[in-house]
Amino acid sequence: MKAGDIDQIIAIERESFPTPWSASIFRGEIASPISRVLVAKFHHDAGAWVAGYLVYWQIVDETHLHNIAVRRTLRRQGIASRLLVRPCAVRGLKGAKWLTLEVRRSNLIAQRFYEKFGFSVRGIRPGYYTDTSEDALILWADLCLGPLGQCTSKEVGEGGNG
Repeated sequence: MKAGDIDQIIAIERESFPTPWSASIFRGEIASPISRVLVAKFHHDAGAWVAGYLVYWQIVDETHLHNIAVRRTLRRQGIASRLLVRPCAVRGLKGAKWLTLEVRRSNLIAQRFYEKFGFSVRGIRPGYYTDTSEDALILWADLCLGPLGQCTSKEVGEGGNG
């Protein structure tokens, strides 16, 4: 992500989440040494537009997914899947063993999406979402098993290829 992408990302945030992140939060993510923001773009006659984005942090052997969203008009075209698989492959090769995230208990569509990639519920954060006091489900996936697996346990233990 570049600073010039923020306005388009904010527009996607507003159509995707009840409490969207602000531009200053995204600027903080750009500046953070542990944060990565991937942007999927589509190109047309008027230039390139942000189709979707994913924000994640790498912390020791864990990758924590913070945010993923796709333009409403471009959903169900595999963009979110491609965004999710990219850091899993890269992180798996650089020593991450786990991917974790929180999802609203009521967001069944997102839960089904994550289940396709091998995520399972490992806990609950009561009242996690401040806008509604809704609980968050804590989901985990093993980067070396299931649909996200891009490495073997031996490769991760030895530091992989990166």
